[in-house]
Amino acid sequence: MAGSGERSCQQPLEECLEAAVQVALGAGQIIREALRNEKRVQTKSSAADLVTETDQIVENLIISTLKKKFPSHRFIGEESVAAGEKCSLTDDPTWIIDPIDGTCNFVHGVPVVAVSIGFSVKKELELGVIYSCVEEKLYTGRKGHGAFCNGQKLQASNQTDITKALILTELGSIREPVAVKKLFNNMERLLRVHAHGIRIIGSAALDLCHVATGDVEAFYQFGLHCWDMAAAAVIVREAGGIMMDTAGGPLDLMSRRVVAAGTSEMAHQIVQELQPVAYERDDGTGGANDSLSK
Repeated sequence: MAGSGERSCQQPLEECLEAAVQVALGAGQIIREALRNEKRVQTKSSAADLVTETDQIVENLIISTLKKKFPSHRFIGEESVAAGEKCSLTDDPTWIIDPIDGTCNFVHGVPVVAVSIGFSVKKELELGVIYSCVEEKLYTGRKGHGAFCNGQKLQASNQTDITKALILTELGSIREPVAVKKLFNNMERLLRVHAHGIRIIGSAALDLCHVATGDVEAFYQFGLHCWDMAAAAVIVREAGGIMMDTAGGPLDLMSRRVVAAGTSEMAHQIVQELQPVAYERDDGTGGANDSLSK
């Protein structure tokens, strides 16, 4: 009986993963074709926070496809939230979607873009699918079942020494002078402890995939959103990596801040160097994340 019960719990997640993979591949084809074409671009929260028709088309495709298969599930999508829908994570099965992670890259024709689809149940992240559209690299992770890229099992770096670390980050769309200064100060602090280097590629989801593959030792960011990291959090963890808050506590998906690394030692060394940057939470609770000081 126990075996039968376990199979009945496992099967829906297998179906969810397969559905996410198929819709991500279809979305990726649309993005690849649109990348070469002229885009109609609008702004959202700032002049650097961009959205295109393709973002909206792809999100509508993903949500409509998954809703047909899983009509009782809830959805959090970047463009839906921008249009006024609430960003609230409940115990209900919930898909967390970024139709094009790396929209600024996409607008400028830079081929570093990805589809990101995460899935949570009872506020626990269960699976993630990230499709690097131009590279045609499909990253998948399912809680307790490992992480993979095009079928190859992933393993995060085991490096513990920050002086041997290549670190990724992103600047996000904020342009308020005090916040921008803090963002650059954080880079300077990490370089002063002699990290090998800091890189920005323009896609938080793919940054985190590079942590999962072991290509880089760590990633941190203030100002990203839940849809930037939901899928990737599963992939990083299943590759043996660490996801935590920038203050060193457990990851809070709605907090808009994260440190990811191959090892706990590496993550905590980065935490020690970071100065907090205030952003409003995705779920609108608790005000700005500005109460921490170093």
